[in-house]
Amino acid sequence: MSNRISELSSRLVDPIQSASSSRSGTRRSDPDEEDEDTIFAELEAEIENADDAATRERGMQELQREMDKLKQMKDGGHGRYDEVMDEKELIRITAHEPFSVVHFYHTDFKRCQIMDNHLAKIAPKYFGTRFLRVFVENVPWLVERLVVKVLPCVVCFVDGATKGRVIGFEDLGNADNFETAALEWRLMNIGVIHKTESEVSQITYGANTSYRQQIRGRGDDDSDFDLDDD
Repeated sequence: MSNRISELSSRLVDPIQSASSSRSGTRRSDPDEEDEDTIFAELEAEIENADDAATRERGMQELQREMDKLKQMKDGGHGRYDEVMDEKELIRITAHEPFSVVHFYHTDFKRCQIMDNHLAKIAPKYFGTRFLRVFVENVPWLVERLVVKVLPCVVCFVDGATKGRVIGFEDLGNADNFETAALEWRLMNIGVIHKTESEVSQITYGANTSYRQQIRGRGDDDSDFDLDDD
């Protein structure tokens, strides 16, 4: 019963599974509400079919704990790509989250906007990781402490400690048109996002381009933003 509850509840935070599992022809204004109601009803049905009252009671208690946990995580920003304005708040979040990805950006730099677009696509797929963006001028102490000199700069944290980073587009083919999956693969190799073995095999990089080809290639635009430049 415990494994079944975990399996079904995981669909609440997996947009691919939730979309494929929905067979209803009627769509609500809030897709998340539809998914939660459908999955919760399925979980309840599983529990109600248990053989004895004690098992059903334990199942309902476990289900409630799981739902409370998921709600708490969603309320705390999991599954979203959020901006943090305060330096102390960013330090607090990265110190308390098991996994977090922070994009240090500048509004005047085009490549930061490109990085934003890719991170916004990745964030909903990895509910266990917090995805954040922060304007470098709002966090001068962290910029100096983490030696952030070239933008875009994506710093990955595991249990409050820096685990790795993506600096500019060098590891992504050094071209503005890199695929989201290239960044996803890089973050996975750092260890800040996680997929099962079967899910990893589903990450594709287009018909004509592979991730390895992208990182071997070097575009003509080498215009990463250097914070030390006048």
